[in-house]
Parts: sequence; C-alpha cells; structure tokens
Amino acid sequence: MNLRAVVGGLSGRSRSERPPRSGPVLAPGEWTAGPDESHGVTLYLEEISVSFDGFKALNDLTLYIRPGELRCIIGPNGAGKTTMMDVITGKTRPDQGSAWFGQSIDLLALTEPQIAGVGIGRKFQKPTVFEHHTVFENLELAAAGDRSVWRLLFTSLTAEQRLRIDEVLQIIHLSERRHERAGALSHGQKQWLEIGMLLMQDPRLLLVDEPVAGMTPQETERTAELLLSLAGRHSVVVVEHDMDFVRSIARTVTVLHEGHVLAEGSIDQVQSNPKVVEVYLGE
Repeated sequence: MNLRAVVGGLSGRSRSERPPRSGPVLAPGEWTAGPDESHGVTLYLEEISVSFDGFKALNDLTLYIRPGELRCIIGPNGAGKTTMMDVITGKTRPDQGSAWFGQSIDLLALTEPQIAGVGIGRKFQKPTVFEHHTVFENLELAAAGDRSVWRLLFTSLTAEQRLRIDEVLQIIHLSERRHERAGALSHGQKQWLEIGMLLMQDPRLLLVDEPVAGMTPQETERTAELLLSLAGRHSVVVVEHDMDFVRSIARTVTVLHEGHVLAEGSIDQVQSNPKVVEVYLGE
C-alpha cells in the first residue's frame, strides 16, 4: 500500500495527476478579487520542506484544499501541523516548494499582513480578544478596512457594516452578549468571538488551531455547529487532537507524520489505516 496515496482526497496524487495551477501572477493592486479558484483548488502546497537546525519540520509536503471544504488535520506532536500553518500565513519561509492561494497569488512572495489582506485568516489556540471592549466593539475593530481605535471613536458604522456585525453575532452565537465586555465571556465564547473577528475580514480560507481545547461539552457541540456552518462560504482547515470532535465535523481528514502526508480520507478510513494507528491513534 502506498501510504502517500490519497484515500478519498487530493494530496497523494502522483505529479501527473495533480490539479493544474496556471495563470498570471497577480500584482498587489489586483488581489482584491480574491483567489482564482477556477481549477477547483483554493490552496496549493507543493513539495514544501522546512528545516530547523537540521530537523525537518516539513518534508516534501503536498496538500490541496478545495473551495468551501472543511478539512481536519491531525497528527502527533512534531508532525508539522503548526509549521504548515506558519508557511501558509507567511510566518515561516520554506527551504523549498511552492504555496499558492488559488491560481495566481504566490504566498511565498507576500508578507504576513499581505497574506491576511488577500483573504487568509488564522485563529490560534489561545483566544486573543480585546477584553476591555464589548463583544460588538471587538467585531467593529476587526472589520475590514481601517481598524484603528481612532476610527472606532470618531466615525460611525455604515448600515452595511452594522448588518454584517449582526450577521456575525448570529453565526457565533453571541447576539445576546453584544454589549458585554469580552473579558466576561467564557473560554468557549472567547474562541467564538475570535472566529467572528476573523469573519469580519471575510477570509476565503480560515485556519483554526485546536478550537475546542478547554471547552465544556456544550461549547464543543456549538463549536462543531459553528465550523460546519462556515463550510461552503469559506474553506476551513481545522487542526485538532480531539478525535470525537474531528469525527463530528470531518468530511476529509489529513494525517501528518514527520512533516508529510501519511494518509488522507474519511475519519473511518484513516482510523482503520494500520500506519495511522501505529504512529498516532495508538489503538
């Protein structure tokens, strides 16, 4: 069995079968149109390698994310999950390989702020909200455009912006808490608020790191509903260790091991893969 072969997904395709990526490289002024997904791929990571002091955090990693899909990434500690997200968001530059957002946006040519500006949002494991501001003000500050406190104090929201904030409050289940300080929210609610802050910037691709760590069972269930509701309008990549949670949301699961894709497919397919059992699940 070829362990790098895809099991119901794209990542393990042979080079001749990989989805095509062609088209002109967009100049900065043309990024506002967002990624060109005409070939059915939002994110291309191809043959990415990253080394830290001789340790290969990523080793010839190839991964494709489709428009509107919700992909779960699992793997043991040191498998390369965080480094992969660091490469996508520009925090880490690979030693080799390519990373494209759609057909025409070369992520390796952009800075971290530019990558956020073209439509890639990242939520870290620990929520980072403005605790002394209200829930509503957090979303207002995160709105696309000039997000300065000066603008918040001295300009009025447009009707369209208010409608968008109301919509996001509904999505993240915080409509009734809109006037409360963010610091008064529970851990799970702070996680939802941070996702809402990213949604205010209308990302095409959303990277979410261990969203249910430390949550109550009720919060975990609501987080599953939230992420499932985002799929379709956004491509969502979730890195998570809670296998029950992964089972509740996953359509396709990618298993990383030693910096490359070990297996990919449905949760049942990867859980029954003997190599996955050996290196990660331990069952």
